[in-house]
Amino acid sequence: MLPQSLHPDLPLTALAPMQDVTNLWFMKVVSDYGSPDYFFTEYFRVNNTSRLNRRILASITENDTGCPIFAQMIGESIPDLVRTARELCRYNIAGVDLNMGCPAPRVYRKNVGGGLLREPEKVDRILAELRSMVNDRPLTVKMRVGFDNTDTFDEILDIVARHNIDLLSLHGRTVKDKYHGEVRYDLIASAVKRLDCPVLANGNINSAATALEVLSQTGAAGVMVGRWAIANPWIFQQIRQALRGELITPVPLVEVRNYIDRLSQTPNSVAMPARARIGYLKKFLNYIALLVDGEGHFLGLMRKTQTEAELLNLCDSFLLIENEHFALAPYSRVAQAISK
Repeated sequence: MLPQSLHPDLPLTALAPMQDVTNLWFMKVVSDYGSPDYFFTEYFRVNNTSRLNRRILASITENDTGCPIFAQMIGESIPDLVRTARELCRYNIAGVDLNMGCPAPRVYRKNVGGGLLREPEKVDRILAELRSMVNDRPLTVKMRVGFDNTDTFDEILDIVARHNIDLLSLHGRTVKDKYHGEVRYDLIASAVKRLDCPVLANGNINSAATALEVLSQTGAAGVMVGRWAIANPWIFQQIRQALRGELITPVPLVEVRNYIDRLSQTPNSVAMPARARIGYLKKFLNYIALLVDGEGHFLGLMRKTQTEAELLNLCDSFLLIENEHFALAPYSRVAQAISK
């Protein structure tokens, strides 16, 4: 049984697992702006010498958001996946999630993550063993519609169904597509029809309006949001407002500036070298900038900054503007249209 949704009257929302992003601090920050129903950890790397990563484990053991957390694994060694799943089940997790979608070449070349989609028979063996061990809580899968094409898609879905997976998070692109090109929402709709378990639609859900369109088009049980939740941590609350036919609350730019400060206050920031702190912030600002300034001026200038002071001063010049709102404010009109 999946854990009770925070909003049982609405479709599910989930923050997608993103390596080096969805750590404990980011989960806490997002929860303050309107938590999703489910969190997923960064992936625990699994091999014959692996141990549970303490930093990732902290996102489970030290998490006070009140939001159910699924522990994600990535690997291909069946005995070690089973061992790691058993270890994870000793902690307060909502379930165990298997990564079959990571599109990073350094990952799939090792035949893990999205690389597993090239070997349905291996997927079958992995899920059989994990299902046998993970029998007192949910076993979930995050995957894409294929590796470099969708030829194995139906076969993989049949395997997922055969092993009674409790939840499927499905990104509607292939591994080779990475984050570009068309999202195959039609294939997500196909998965919804073929599977008995809930399906979360994932891929380019960049606004509350898009979330509603995808839910309507696919019939999915909910949506999983990744990169656009970095840009807009208010997105889960905005999705709920849109679903209820409410006006989407505009976000003042000063609140975006406060959000950047929150991101910079990660507990280990003091120990980070100055250059590393700047790189850490720029990783988030690469997404935030796209919604602050659609013409790209902020993004270009931000990438050229050399010091933390220079970077934050630039943020001040773009974001501390009286009576200005985040670029997502126009979506309030979408909510009005839906409510009519």
